[in-house]
Amino acid sequence: MNEQILHPDISVVLPVFNEEKNLAALAQRLKSVLEQTQVRYEVIFVNDGSTDNSLAILKSMAAADSSIGYISLSRNFGHQVAISAGLDVATGNAVVVMDADLQDPPELIPDLYAKMQEGFEVVYGRRVYRKGESFLKKLTAKFFYRLLSNITHVAIPIDTGDFRIMDARVVKVLKQMPERNKFLRGQVAWVGFRQTWVDFVRDERLDGKPGYTYRKMIRFAFDGITSFSDFPLKMASMLGFIVSGIAFLLMIYTLLARLVFKDYVEGWASIILSVLFLGGVQLICIGIAGEYLARVFNNVQGRPLYVVDEQEIKKEKQS
Repeated sequence: MNEQILHPDISVVLPVFNEEKNLAALAQRLKSVLEQTQVRYEVIFVNDGSTDNSLAILKSMAAADSSIGYISLSRNFGHQVAISAGLDVATGNAVVVMDADLQDPPELIPDLYAKMQEGFEVVYGRRVYRKGESFLKKLTAKFFYRLLSNITHVAIPIDTGDFRIMDARVVKVLKQMPERNKFLRGQVAWVGFRQTWVDFVRDERLDGKPGYTYRKMIRFAFDGITSFSDFPLKMASMLGFIVSGIAFLLMIYTLLARLVFKDYVEGWASIILSVLFLGGVQLICIGIAGEYLARVFNNVQGRPLYVVDEQEIKKEKQS
């Protein structure tokens, strides 16, 4: 007799990096919420090269609960790639993506799922307040999202993270996007379909330190901008025209001062300033072009997006 795999109603994908102190509470809250929703579900943890005891805890949870599975990557590939690895194995009719630090409350999942039943393919959680975050982090995040919204040709939702629920059709399209510098928030917006949001208050981390340092946040911002906007390249061209115009005006002024007004002072200050200014603009433009070229280089190498060390994903079967 042929056996068919039963697709869960909801798959929950959670990237994990050094979250050993949060996993037990997270699993308990997830299980309670999903059981109350009365749907078939699977929970997929993606261990993104954790250096603490996270993997051992995930193995223990998977052994004790058939609805929990895990993927362990061979090293740290980054938050967005870890999510992609989870999406690749998720088989649910709807897929929830959320962080494992309990800043994204599992209790919001029923609201996201209920909103999806109204006919939406994507429902994301929109943060109306972020607890436990510094003023600088809130300010830079607010600035980044509004900047990105103004310079991209894709309507990327403001004040949202990766906490969302997506229809399987959306996930299928995301799997066909092979770029290595992932910016899933932009990719989901690019896919289209009917999208909406549910407001929520983002909690503090239950325990541990945030994995996103300011350096990673800047890198993430660059990925978002360069993946969905050519504005920096246009800005480099505009700077070139502006600097050329200024240089032309200075050339006319210099010639008039020398030949007509006889008002000039021999020296090197103006030359040095001009060289430094022009050199700085040229380096900025080369750097911007280099960022885009580096992304092209990374994508044409053809390396796999991630490498799986081990995994255990149980699938419910029907005879």
